Amino acid sequence: MTGGAIMRASVPALGDLLHLEKRAFGALTPQALGFTIVNETSVLAPYRQAAFFTVSALGKLALANASGLVSVSDDTPYAVWITQLANAIADKPAVQLMEIAAAPAELVDGWQEWLPEHLLVCNLYGNDSTRVGLAIYARDDTWRESDLGLFERIHETYGYCIQSLTRTRAPWKSFVKRVTSRRSVVAIAAIAVLAMLIPVRLSAIAPAEVVALSAVAIASPQDGVVGAFHVQPNSSVKAGDRLFSLDDRGLESRRAVATRALQTARADALLAQQRAFDDTKSRGDLAAAHGRVKEKEAELELIDGTLERVTVRAPADGVVIFGDANDWIGRPVQTGERIMQLADPRDAGVLAWLPVADAINLDPGAPMRLFLHTQPLNPMSATLLETSYQPVQSPANVSSYRVRGRFEQATPHARIGLRGTARVSGEWTVLGYYLLRRPIAAVREWTGL
Repeated sequence: MTGGAIMRASVPALGDLLHLEKRAFGALTPQALGFTIVNETSVLAPYRQAAFFTVSALGKLALANASGLVSVSDDTPYAVWITQLANAIADKPAVQLMEIAAAPAELVDGWQEWLPEHLLVCNLYGNDSTRVGLAIYARDDTWRESDLGLFERIHETYGYCIQSLTRTRAPWKSFVKRVTSRRSVVAIAAIAVLAMLIPVRLSAIAPAEVVALSAVAIASPQDGVVGAFHVQPNSSVKAGDRLFSLDDRGLESRRAVATRALQTARADALLAQQRAFDDTKSRGDLAAAHGRVKEKEAELELIDGTLERVTVRAPADGVVIFGDANDWIGRPVQTGERIMQLADPRDAGVLAWLPVADAINLDPGAPMRLFLHTQPLNPMSATLLETSYQPVQSPANVSSYRVRGRFEQATPHARIGLRGTARVSGEWTVLGYYLLRRPIAAVREWTGL
């Protein structure tokens, strides 16, 4: 029918057809081509209204252009109604006439309100016979057979151009269409189900730091006031090195007084001894004088012993761990109050604060990996030693469990005090439970199921 109708067309009509084809091939975007379809196709046959629809990735028609308008809104009553009409029209044949009597009953009122009586519906197809668009032309007069042939021919060109432009501009549409096909959906669902059965280990992330597993507490030997520190924080010391000293000014004064008292007692004892040679009565005072000398010597010996304990020394080799020395100087301390720790750098481990909300079942020997802030690309492996029975407040004021682990090998770069993030691995499970564990816990928390 197309070839015969075109042969019977007048020479001006053929010229208009060639002009429209040139305009279609010259369009740079689907929007520009749609504007040409609804506004310039009237050179082949006059009409009152025209609308052009594109096919979405899901196969539905959507209003793209309307005659006389630069842009259209898809939420107006007219746009909603005519889109429903377009989706109700069959995609075969390519060109078809439609009267108001052929419209679905629920769309008749809208037709009477917005469209003339006679419609020409043109489906646009690409090279692979896939519908890529739909054009509707409405006018008051009936359509002639010669008009049908011209419109079918130009819409073949429109379909080819639309397919070319959409393939170039939006290749994802064909991908979405392939993915959303029934066979693809079934395949994707099967792959997703199988992926959910992949065995993985439960794991949790927690802030951590490098600590000494067997640190020795260095405490104040007696009541007093911290006077001075002889080492810097995190410095290495040898056995016998001075660590810190208490303020000894009061003890020095007491020692000076005790020394004077001892000298006085010894002088009194010497005088009593000389008198005892001549005076029998003075012999009784001699024993008392010697007793006072012993008493003063004991007092002085006690003060000297106390002075020796004022300076605290390292009991072994290691690294001293404490805060800022200025926070301690001048501060009163009690006997046994811990001031610092002495750690063996070869006995370093990891301490992690595992939040209660992220807690998982952990057994001794579980693997741990520490990512230090100073070396995030060089994680260190450790083995879980123990976890606390009850949660406590972490340094970040979060209710957490204390998790301690030992490094599997010597780590010279893991200096005590460095911080980072630890990943603690628990028991084996499937990927589905690993991904849905937190959502399930949240749902149970809110619903109580």
